[in-house]
Amino acid sequence: MTTLYEPRYEPWDEARGAEIIAEHAGQEGATLVILHALQEAFGYVPEAAIPMAAQALNLSRAEVHGVFTFYHDFRHKPAGRHVLKLCRAEACQAAGGDALAARAETKLGVSLGNTTADDRVTLEPIYCLGLCATAPSAMLDGRLIGRLDEKRLDALVAEAQR
Repeated sequence: MTTLYEPRYEPWDEARGAEIIAEHAGQEGATLVILHALQEAFGYVPEAAIPMAAQALNLSRAEVHGVFTFYHDFRHKPAGRHVLKLCRAEACQAAGGDALAARAETKLGVSLGNTTADDRVTLEPIYCLGLCATAPSAMLDGRLIGRLDEKRLDALVAEAQR
């Protein structure tokens, strides 16, 4: 499928992955640092990078994989051009978040955790953005949005689809 925009991530390359891992291997909390750096470069954490990181950190594959799967923010495949995260925590659900999530799924034609067919938007659940006082909330490409309602959600979806 041809996209209408420049990709914002590098394609997976084993040599580049090894370079990223080596660059961060000596840092405190290196497992998380490496996983974040890989995702920042490639848009996801490639499966092939897990044993590479484990070897560099003298950990088992299971230990690195456990960290990878524990944190919801790490992806198994590249995200779309824009990432819209909808808070699914209790405060946001109580303030109408379920209806807004359903609306976003309908407007984008994908369920939470998936990317639109044109690779423009990934719709993800997130479990608390720390904006409980302004629930329901969302985040679009790292930008926090509180007091989400249908009108604001529709505007976010439209912005992400551009």
